[in-house]
Amino acid sequence: MLVLTRKPRQQIMIGDNIVINVVEVQGENVRIAIDAPKDIKIYRGEIYRAIQEENQRAAAQLGSVDLHNALPLK
Repeated sequence: MLVLTRKPRQQIMIGDNIVINVVEVQGENVRIAIDAPKDIKIYRGEIYRAIQEENQRAAAQLGSVDLHNALPLK
């Protein structure tokens, strides 16, 4: 893991096309702006983990479905 210290209005570059700007620091809160291509998905950590958990639950439920008795697609 890379740990950097940045001040407001400073940037972090990831590759050639992702820029993270430090917008504001207030106490323990840091506001950042992320400039990335539209095909790059960006999530807050807790949202990403919730999506992963939901996908795992859906996959587990799908594993218990009997597809032999499913209706054919038209």
